[in-house]
Amino acid sequence: MTPDDPLLKILACPLDKGPLHLLAEEAGRGEALYNPRLQRRYPITDGIPQLLPSSGEQVPDDEHEELLKRMAP
Repeated sequence: MTPDDPLLKILACPLDKGPLHLLAEEAGRGEALYNPRLQRRYPITDGIPQLLPSSGEQVPDDEHEELLKRMAP
């Protein structure tokens, strides 16, 4: 998935129905979609976003701050 993928414009968090941000692969983690409002990360497995509420994982505060810095333009 790329940042300009049209699918990103229609995907929404299953909990608050708000927009999600694409997180590129990083050491030890694959691609994911992130909801900064709820601090939840949803994995992308084989190019398919896993957007069930149970698929999301809560992100700790320190990691949340790092993700916000990465998302800033």
